[in-house]
Amino acid sequence: MCGIAGYVGKNQAKPFLLSGLEKLEYRGYDSAGICIAGETGLKSCKAKGRLSELVEKSKNMDLSGTTGIGHTRWATHGAPTEYNAHPHFSNDGNFAIVHNGIIENYLDLKAFLAEKGFTFASDTDTEVIPQLMQYYYNGNVFDTFLTVVSKLEGAYALGLVSTYEPNTLYATRKDSPLIAGLGKGENYIASDIPAILSETKDVYLLEQGEFAIVTANEIKIVDQDKNPIDKKIFEVNWDVSAAEKEGYDFFMMKEIMEQPKAILDTIHPRIKGNEIVLDELSLNKSYFKGLNKVHIIACGSAYHVGLVGKNIIEGIARVDTQVDLASEFRYRNPVINDGDLAIIISQSGETSDTLAALRYAKQHKAKIISIVNVRGSSIARESDDVLYTNAGPEIAVATTKAYSTQMEVLFLLGLYIAEIKGKITQEERAELVGELLSIPEKVKGQLSDIEYLETLGKKFKDVEDVFFIGRGIDYSIAMEGSLKLKEISYIHSEAYAAGELKHGTISLIEDGTLVVALATQDQLFEKMLSNIKEVKARGAYVIGVAQEGNTAIEKEADYVIYVPKTKGCFAGALEVIPLQVFAYFISLHKGLDVDKPRNLAKSVTVE
Repeated sequence: MCGIAGYVGKNQAKPFLLSGLEKLEYRGYDSAGICIAGETGLKSCKAKGRLSELVEKSKNMDLSGTTGIGHTRWATHGAPTEYNAHPHFSNDGNFAIVHNGIIENYLDLKAFLAEKGFTFASDTDTEVIPQLMQYYYNGNVFDTFLTVVSKLEGAYALGLVSTYEPNTLYATRKDSPLIAGLGKGENYIASDIPAILSETKDVYLLEQGEFAIVTANEIKIVDQDKNPIDKKIFEVNWDVSAAEKEGYDFFMMKEIMEQPKAILDTIHPRIKGNEIVLDELSLNKSYFKGLNKVHIIACGSAYHVGLVGKNIIEGIARVDTQVDLASEFRYRNPVINDGDLAIIISQSGETSDTLAALRYAKQHKAKIISIVNVRGSSIARESDDVLYTNAGPEIAVATTKAYSTQMEVLFLLGLYIAEIKGKITQEERAELVGELLSIPEKVKGQLSDIEYLETLGKKFKDVEDVFFIGRGIDYSIAMEGSLKLKEISYIHSEAYAAGELKHGTISLIEDGTLVVALATQDQLFEKMLSNIKEVKARGAYVIGVAQEGNTAIEKEADYVIYVPKTKGCFAGALEVIPLQVFAYFISLHKGLDVDKPRNLAKSVTVE
């Protein structure tokens, strides 16, 4: 989850390292640090807390030099303190390391080094790496680096600088993301594209076990036997401005407001007339015609998207669909038959649990379609096929536009499979596609007036418990609404299938409890009205969410949020929008950092 940045070039390293880390802070913000390799050795600055603390602390320090590495930390081993901040150093001060991942055998390595007289300044797993560099150093930095890496078990992306070669940066990865960017007279490494987007759009995507030898004038990619690897340059297609706030106080609101365009950019290229065209797929129509089982696998918000996808694929395409949390999937010994389809969903394409689940499904002969936002990511590269969301960079930790575009891709895929299997007619497809094409404009209309949602956010910012309830697709959206609220406002929130209230949960409802009741499914509307009455009778405040025209909800709910009329199967794409905005305003009016909620990071690259 941590963020890594590195620079070698003609200019001072410090400005890039600080700006690169700022763009990677969504990966962790427990502490930050930089190290510069210069004529007088390795110079560093570290600070606990947000990157702003490091920026301030480094202002009056001599950190001159043209080679350096930086790190923003999400704590795993050791508390979020300055002494646990990266970079970490060897006892002799000749090697410095930044690391994203977990070294699983660090206790054994630490015991080995302690016996050799090494001392440790931190509680981290990372510190064993520079100490091993010192222990094994044989006069050749890269050879030593190869030796040290061979001793490591676990996941890692590493950046290394040394006093012995102050104009060279070494890097490698295993199960944690790392890229190398190509400039003119300067080159870079980073955990993710936004760090280098303002400097270059030409990158190398490092594969498992590849090593980068980075100098100002070139980047050499080799394997563990030092054999050169002829890498293709990957050209990033994101705009620089997409990773900037552009006048918004927080990225989250900017990304909420970008959803109409993101949805449009995701669906429009895949619809020709009334036909869904998924040219990205190598899997042919005969495969989908015979498809009997789908596994949707994801974590967090992407898992909630998967639950909506299940409703589409089962409900319209009539294919048995299982939705699994990626962190649980491979541990429950799932039944996977040869030729089953696994749909893997991840914004970053680097989520550790999701990547492991992908590999498990592939090992068991499933076909893999991934839905990811970041082109060239690990999940994308290891899939049989990829359906990219065209959301652009998403910086806020709480996902909005990536979630919405993932949903749209599942809508497209579900309808595509349904037509191939003969479960819908051409007329039905045309009607559904037409409705799908209307969603971007409807979302735009929703976002044109959000004052009412801000009023609700102000009113309920001090509530202690919130319950989101719904049935069918509404229950899936309730789970996402609940997650959005709790992750950025720190308010206790839960989602429940409304029909399950009477089986225990209703005992938690008391005077003043806030219930958000989602009632967009026409066939379930009356049942939801009954559920609203149940919680109202026990003293709850109710915010109802319904499609325009279903005014009967006004008699039962205290407040009502209307969403544009659409087919019930697509309602989730519209009702999630006010829930995102509602959560945003609650967090904002509580005075919290909306983009960087405590204890969280954007990309979870550790298990």
